[in-house]
Amino acid sequence: MDLTPIEDASQRAFEEKAAARDRALVASRRSIRFSANAIRAIHRGELDQAHALMASSKEQVEAGREAVRADHPDVYFAGFLQDAQKEYAEACITEAVLGGANLPTNEDLDVELAPYLNGMAEAIGEGRRAILDLLRRGEFERSESILGAMDDIYHLLVSVDFPDAITRNLRHSTDQARGILERTRGDLSISLVQRNLLQAMERHADRVLGDGA
Repeated sequence: MDLTPIEDASQRAFEEKAAARDRALVASRRSIRFSANAIRAIHRGELDQAHALMASSKEQVEAGREAVRADHPDVYFAGFLQDAQKEYAEACITEAVLGGANLPTNEDLDVELAPYLNGMAEAIGEGRRAILDLLRRGEFERSESILGAMDDIYHLLVSVDFPDAITRNLRHSTDQARGILERTRGDLSISLVQRNLLQAMERHADRVLGDGA
């Protein structure tokens, strides 16, 4: 029995698949790194740099997709390219939330819906990070605006009630987002109470000093 043709065909097929997977995996890792750096730049207010990094992230998402989607759909849906899409979406959504802009849609970003929604959930954590920085600077109005956007996002996410196999474990991401949102609302409420108390004490001091004069 001569199995050489089957052996040769199997070797070629798997070598091609492995090579395509390696290209896609490298692109995915690069995209995730670019997205993480873009988020850091957004928090620093370095938006030109953030936009360049997000553009690079998108290029890598597309490169990874091109490497495997047509001939190796099983590799495409292995998950790591969807993780890259999620991180890219998170960066773009974070910029919109912090800047008070409308959120881009998954069609705008050319990413699949499940990674997009999971990226939206993770952007809530970036909103908390921004609010804590703003509270340290006493920027309460902007903090309340970002919290409102986070709340809107959460209410959208909690309405998506489908199996985790379809949503890529969105329910877990949403549960985490709820905890983040509740802690952030508590932090903001405490800061507002402290501010109002300080202002009341200052007004009282001014009245006392005015009466003494």
